Amino acid sequence: MAAADTNSFNILKHNLVPEHHLLNEEEANEVLTKLGITRDQLPKIKTSDAVIQVLESIHGPVAEGSVIKIIRKSETAQEFTVYRLVTRG
Repeated sequence: MAAADTNSFNILKHNLVPEHHLLNEEEANEVLTKLGITRDQLPKIKTSDAVIQVLESIHGPVAEGSVIKIIRKSETAQEFTVYRLVTRG
């Protein structure tokens, strides 16, 4: 996706969308080791997802196999973190 123009909507700034962070390779490997899983065991997020498209406008192309950290806020759990594997789609 080309750089976001000034009239486009940044979904990451919407109050109902949790924080999304693109992890670098070292961070992703640390998370996988800590969780004791492989990339294939992570839930998936497609490259066509609106959040991935916004992240691409910020960071450049997001490669398949990248790991996204999502921080969700909740009244009961306060804050919890989930991870997604970027897949083609």
